[in-house]
Amino acid sequence: MLSTLSDRASTVSPLPLCTLDDARHLGINLRSGWARVRKGIYVNSDAYDKLSARDKYAVRVHAFIRMNPDAVLCLESAAVIHGVPQFGETKDIHVFDPHRTSSWRHSDVSVHTSKDPRTIERVNGVLVTSLVDTVCDLVRVVSPGRGIAIVDTVTSPAQGGLLSIGQLQDHAADQQNQRGRARMQLVWAHADPLSESPVESLSRAVIAWSGFEVPVLQREFIYEGQCDRVDFYFESVRAIGEADGWGKYDLMNNDDPMAKLKDEKRREDRLRRHRHPFARWEMRDIWSVKPLTAKLVEIGVPRVAPKHDALLITFRNNPRAKPWKKGG
Repeated sequence: MLSTLSDRASTVSPLPLCTLDDARHLGINLRSGWARVRKGIYVNSDAYDKLSARDKYAVRVHAFIRMNPDAVLCLESAAVIHGVPQFGETKDIHVFDPHRTSSWRHSDVSVHTSKDPRTIERVNGVLVTSLVDTVCDLVRVVSPGRGIAIVDTVTSPAQGGLLSIGQLQDHAADQQNQRGRARMQLVWAHADPLSESPVESLSRAVIAWSGFEVPVLQREFIYEGQCDRVDFYFESVRAIGEADGWGKYDLMNNDDPMAKLKDEKRREDRLRRHRHPFARWEMRDIWSVKPLTAKLVEIGVPRVAPKHDALLITFRNNPRAKPWKKGG
């Protein structure tokens, strides 16, 4: 099952939030088994530790909104509410204040202002910058690969995309802000609504900037009475790449996950029988770059252009996110 914007949107906290008043009324002892995520806001510590980095950030965003209900979220914080892809746990809570003359930062809250107006929307009770404003703001500041994944998501029909690349380009062109203009142009040039998940989008960026042949996306093959669609098809060598391996299948919500895995194994074997070199890779292979490129070399995909080392380096770190910790 492919995820959509609405699937990824976090319009409620991934964990119940408990205030000091809640604890007093319910007789909860916050000194045992509870973690403070913001002054006056607590969550179950064991459950919080098990969350993904993305969901931990969503909890922090909702905790901030609980204490500051009139704040307008922007950038990654608005992205949580809109369902735009997140990469790691963002360090700061981002807020837009059109009435300020300069931006400022206090603790983990960054308050932004701009000469360019923003459209403010209320999504399930939370004030955020509009989707088009949020995406354009993000593309200016995140690394190009992450920007491509964001734009692919909001423009892909398969992911419930609500915008077009043309809309985003026109919106950015109307803004006075010159920050990140070159980065935006790079993202517009590489975005492709045919990508059906952020991991596919990030894969395309690694493939392109490593100099490999440009693959055909979502190619269908009919063999043995079955129609099989693949993520990437490298025509010159008949090779097939699958960007997210088992992760694309919603096994947790499947009545028979083992049957689903067996079906996928049969699909792969069928494609291999018809002389298609086949490779799979996971998100960690993309962030590290070399594991993915090694898999492409192994199945014979040719390099047709020089590598862009400066762009590839941006996959290995995310200065806007907290440092990665084991278990986080």
